[in-house]
Amino acid sequence: MGSFSIWHWLIVLVIVALIFGTKKLRNVGGDLGGAVKGFKDGMREANSDADAKHDPVTHQRVADDTIDVQAREKNKS
Repeated sequence: MGSFSIWHWLIVLVIVALIFGTKKLRNVGGDLGGAVKGFKDGMREANSDADAKHDPVTHQRVADDTIDVQAREKNKS
């Protein structure tokens, strides 16, 4: 009684297809797939941004507003 058989799920699928129509269900599936793809691309981009913000010499994280300069002494001649 607690689990549904394949026939129950097929009947539910047919009822949903009749109510919403196959075109609308196809559009919803495409939108959902696009959202998942966008989420994965965003996560991949966030990971690459986090990797790029590390100093390659010291392997420490560099802040976004930090300016990296090299100071030299002025020769007094």
